[in-house]
Amino acid sequence: MAKKRRPQNQPKPVTGEVPVVGAREPCPCGSGRRYKACHGRAAAQAATELVRRPFEGLPGECDWVALRELVPAATVPLTLRDGLPEGVPSVTLATVLPMAWPALRRDNGAVLLGVQNDTATGDLSRDLADVLTRALATEPGNPVPSARTAPDGPRLQDLLDLSAPFEPEVHEGFEFWLDDAAQATPEVTASLERANEAAMPTARLSGVTAAYWCRTPEKNHLRWVMPQAEDDLLDGLARLHAAGASSLGEGTRLVGSFRAHGLTVPVWDLPGAMGAEECEKPATAFGERLAEALASPAPLTADERRARSGLTNRQITLS
Repeated sequence: MAKKRRPQNQPKPVTGEVPVVGAREPCPCGSGRRYKACHGRAAAQAATELVRRPFEGLPGECDWVALRELVPAATVPLTLRDGLPEGVPSVTLATVLPMAWPALRRDNGAVLLGVQNDTATGDLSRDLADVLTRALATEPGNPVPSARTAPDGPRLQDLLDLSAPFEPEVHEGFEFWLDDAAQATPEVTASLERANEAAMPTARLSGVTAAYWCRTPEKNHLRWVMPQAEDDLLDGLARLHAAGASSLGEGTRLVGSFRAHGLTVPVWDLPGAMGAEECEKPATAFGERLAEALASPAPLTADERRARSGLTNRQITLS
């Protein structure tokens, strides 16, 4: 009986780590199967596993969540763990970039990294780290396109200096896109106009962490990203709600919460005349009441359990 011959286009088996190839290409391991049905299956599974708290361990985790989900226009200087590469004067995180670019390398070599863009895997930190790595190597004056993220690539926690502060600056609009005149193409200018028209006026409170006031056509809101474990935070909010102490003053109301990237974001309705400055003292006082409620070892009362159930029913998951 004649011996079977290995197809000419089938790669020779490799030893050690199997490289990533196209999904429909023969797997480099030599199995004879397509990559997606062989070693690519494990890579795909690793790429889609959801990391519940992708920003955990980063300074300003709560603000990272806010910039990803809540804030229209903001920027933050980033500090790299190994310092800036030659020819890169700065790296800045931005909420969103023109044309929904994942990142932009300015003419002067500076990098803008967009946090509000489509992600390829279940690990937002790894996706953003991949975009940042590619942006640092992109020729100046060019946007960084979307691409597949390697499942074993670095995460933001590996690339950023974890001792550096994270202090967002909220902007009224997106004019920070146009620091480079060369980037002001007709397409970018049109994208800027659309973004400015859609942006809700937003401000970050200075007296508490990761609390953002915003104005909508109907009423104002305060959305406050909090770091506590969800169950503990809901217990604390329930104690205050049952005691009539969950508001931020007359005409305000705790209406529910968002769930985003493993953290909880309580939301208050505010009167139209209540601006960000008027929120500062009430928010600070609320933070003190919440700290006391969180420290209570007593089990929830019947009224508090009902309040907790109501808060849970009004939760909306953003991610």
